[in-house]
Amino acid sequence: MTGRPAPAVLPPSLRPWLGLIAALAALVVVALGVLYADHSEPGVVDRWIIQPTADSLRPPWRYVALALDFLGEPVGAATLVVAAVTGCLLLRRPRAAVLVVAGVGMAVGTATLLKSLVGRTIHDGNLSYPSGHTAFLTALALVMALQATGRLGLGRTAGTSLVFAAALVAGAAMGWAQVALGAHYPTDVLGGWCTALAVIPATAWLVDRMADRLVDRMAEAGRRERR
Repeated sequence: MTGRPAPAVLPPSLRPWLGLIAALAALVVVALGVLYADHSEPGVVDRWIIQPTADSLRPPWRYVALALDFLGEPVGAATLVVAAVTGCLLLRRPRAAVLVVAGVGMAVGTATLLKSLVGRTIHDGNLSYPSGHTAFLTALALVMALQATGRLGLGRTAGTSLVFAAALVAGAAMGWAQVALGAHYPTDVLGGWCTALAVIPATAWLVDRMADRLVDRMAEAGRRERR
């Protein structure tokens, strides 16, 4: 048995750029976490963004925001993850299925851990930094975009653009919903978005590395049996 049983979830051509983006995103997450540690009020940037839109969300946009918010709740999130894993398996992309579970889980887990470490609160002491909803949807969008890049055989520029655009759209949509519903400050949303950008490339690299090692071990075992 030789070669990989499935394509890499992190295309080699994208690794340098996504690695750089992940490093920069991690720096933003840490910087915002330090800046807003133990705060319970919006910062200057938060006030500048929230002020013009305060109390302006009305139907049907409120329903749109609530629908997006539901996608980050346990039932909605689980439904999306199951659908994504099923799609990956039907397309015979086992590594992608693993990345959906591991990558999204790591992104949400990291966001949850950071909330406790940073201690920023909103409304009745609810921990708010970073936004777990935003981290979740952005992470899932990143995983799906990575798979589309590999399946379509996109090059470095086109692939990186697709991945970043998917993250931007998903993060902006969920971020808007969280801010509009008053669940998070804008900087919480930015922190959640950057958390996903930092976690997913690293997790994808680890999934590929572990899968490659497993393939090598199986190949070596096969060669020993034939001797």
